[in-house]
Parts: sequence; structure tokens; C-alpha cells
Amino acid sequence: MKFRNLTAALMMGAVFVAFTSASVLAVEAKKKNDADTYQLLNLFGDVFERVRSEYVEAPTDKEMIEAAISGMLTSLDPHSSYMNAKIFKEMQVNTRGEFGGLGIRVTMEGGYVKVISPIDDTPAFRAGLKPNDLVTHLNGKTIQGLTLNQAVEKMRGKVGSDIGLTILREGKKPFDVTITRAIVKITSVRSKAEGKIGYLRITSFNEQTTKGLKKEMAKLRKTIGKDMLGVVLDLRNNPGGLLDQAVYVADAFLDKGEIVSTRSRRPEDTQRFNAKSGDLAKGLPLVVLINAGSASASEIVAGALQDHRRAVLMGVKSFGKGSVQTIMPLPGHGAMRLTTARYFTPSGRSIQAKGIDPDIEVRQASVEILDGPKRRHEADLRNALDNGDDDKTKEKDKKKDKAPKAKKPEAKKEDSGGAGKDKKDDKAEAPQDYQLARALDLLRGLALFSDKAVTTTN
Repeated sequence: MKFRNLTAALMMGAVFVAFTSASVLAVEAKKKNDADTYQLLNLFGDVFERVRSEYVEAPTDKEMIEAAISGMLTSLDPHSSYMNAKIFKEMQVNTRGEFGGLGIRVTMEGGYVKVISPIDDTPAFRAGLKPNDLVTHLNGKTIQGLTLNQAVEKMRGKVGSDIGLTILREGKKPFDVTITRAIVKITSVRSKAEGKIGYLRITSFNEQTTKGLKKEMAKLRKTIGKDMLGVVLDLRNNPGGLLDQAVYVADAFLDKGEIVSTRSRRPEDTQRFNAKSGDLAKGLPLVVLINAGSASASEIVAGALQDHRRAVLMGVKSFGKGSVQTIMPLPGHGAMRLTTARYFTPSGRSIQAKGIDPDIEVRQASVEILDGPKRRHEADLRNALDNGDDDKTKEKDKKKDKAPKAKKPEAKKEDSGGAGKDKKDDKAEAPQDYQLARALDLLRGLALFSDKAVTTTN
């Protein structure tokens, strides 16, 4: 008995010694880390004083400290940054849906400004800028060496003034584009009826998106009525925006289930966003269009609808920005944008650097209609049987053949609806959107199949 007690005591003593040793080691490691940090801060202080006293031109303390903070944040990832008071104020205006500039969402890559996407109906959009374009020079001066905020600030300017951009596009030689700055007003949600199919275009996720989606969906229901066959949700070239707006848009088409989760450094900070009952489309088939310009909040919506099999995703792989940025105001000194978490789709997929793959890959293309050689049909054969039309129909056809054909009056140029245009002009002017055309075809096909299924079961 004494032996057992002695053994137990020795074991407890060993555990205590091990625990104490671990605690001592942890304390020592913390002290060493603190000492290293203080040494590095002393290094920063030494460099700061050297620059302050010996640089060829006297910089201000504010400029140097802001540049140091900016360098620290931008070295972490492309989306963390420091915003001075002016830039912070402009960012707050941007999320409300109106601001001055060129109309492009950008990030930094390889020292150049990379276009995530141009915003619809803005100077950059009209100038033909595309997702993945690299801006290498502004007014002939290289961008390399500038931070993202510095480059963006240079692109902003007086409304009506011009700025020259040198663009590097894959597969092409660098070329210059001159863009006139303008007030950029973002209409977050637009809609139109494509026959019996509703088309919804979301250009970005700002404070107006929720209201706009409800309004445009109500407009489509009024225009198309009960015969609506489905909905196309166009998220192409949508660079993202506010998380809560993305959650609402996904929720608008889901009845239940998780929409997105955000996971940060500490497990206890994990957040999950779930859908509430109610589908704005009332169960109608849904096709979501995405491309390389669909980023962040767009990918949250696309990923949620794909994982819940609520929509068919069509287009090409999305941008792949799956990180969460938190804006942290710094009283009196603007704010910092810090990456604090990653997005995960309901199935647990990380969007970061992978993007969302469409269910059906459809690349944007131009289609040419080819007229083949004229072929004979049954009706062209000698002594071919007729199809059994009744006598009244035959008599009408005979009368039409015998009746003299009247000359068609020339259409006046001022006729509404383009009466004076020939078919070639109509073809030339019709906008070609191959991806949208395929989405509409898919929904029409689904509607035909659905109608057939209903007829068979009745």
C-alpha cells in the first residue's frame, strides 16, 4: 500500500515538474519574443530618425509614419491597406452608390494595378477596360513603387479631366487609353423582360442592393405576369461589396440553410449566416451568370445558390477573392482595412484563390449564322401528297395566288420601331451576348420539359 502511494506521489510530482517546466518555458519564450519586438521597434526608431535627419529633402513626420503603416499593411495581402482621412471618407461615399472617378474596381498584382471589373455605364466601361487588365502607367508614369491607395488616388481627379492609362492585356501588346473622369452613379440592380424570362443584373453590392432587388423583381412580375418561366441573375463583372447585402441576395432565393460562414484566426469568432423562409422567385428555375470579374460578395451568392442546388451556374470561373476585410476607424487618422477572415460556402469550400467553377462552362463568343446549300424537301418532289388540309383552306390559298400583289409603300425614316431599317441593319445593331443567350435557352428548355412532365402525369 505504501509502495502504491509512493508511486502515485512520484507520478504527481513528475506531472507538476513537467507542468512547471512548460510554464517556465512559455514565460521565457514570451520574454524572448517581447525582447525581439522591442529590438525591432528600436530598429524602426533608428531608421525613422536617420531618414528624418539625413534624407535629401525634409519629409514630414506624418508622411513617413503613414507610409510605414501603409507598407506594413499592404505587405500582408493585396486587400489590407491604410486609408487616410480623405480616402476613408471617399470609401464611405462609394458604398452608398455614388462617387467620382473612372468606374473600376481594382487590386494590386506584381506591382501593377489589376482590374477586377469595370462598373457598368462608367467611363472605364465605355473605354473598353476588361477584367484582368493590368494598368502599368498613369499619364506615361509607371505605377510600380506606388501602393494601391496611392495609385487609386492618382486615378481620381476633377470631374471632366482626362487621364491616360497604359494597359497590359493578355495576348496583346501594351496600349494606351484616355479616359475622362466623371461622377459615377451606380445603379446596383437593373432588370428587363426577355420574353417570358426575367433578367436581373446586379452590378455591385452596396447599400441600395436590397431595395433595388425587391423593386426590380416586383417590376418583372408585373411586366411578365404569371407566365414567367425563370430568372437569370447576372453577376458578371460584379466586384463585390457589402457582406450583409450579399447575404440578403442569396437569402432572397433560398428558403433555408446556411448561406456563408466566415472563419477567422480565433475559432470562437466564426460566424454563420442562414437563410430565412421565403423565395423571391417562388421556386422558378434560376440561372446565375459569372465570369472572371465576379468577386467576393458575388462569389458568396453564387456559391450558396450552387451548393443548395437552387441555381445553375453558367459562364467561366470567378475571380477567387474569398477573404473578409474589416474596416477599423482610427480616430483622427482615417482607418485601416484589415483582412480578418475567410469566406466558406455552405459545403465548406474556401473561395480564396480558387474561385467558383460554373456548372456549365460557357465562354463569351460571337456567333456567325452560316447559310448552307439549299436542300429539297418533300413538298418539292413531283406529285407529292398534300398534308390533308380541308377544302376551305385550299380555296383561300387559291384566292391569294390569283389576287394582284400590291406594291409595298416605302417605309418612312421617321416611323417608330425602326421601320425604315433593313434586316442587315437590325442584325448589326443587335447586341450579342452569347452567355446570356445560352442561359435563356436553358431556362426555355427547362420550361418545356416541366410542361411535358406535368402533361404526362395528369
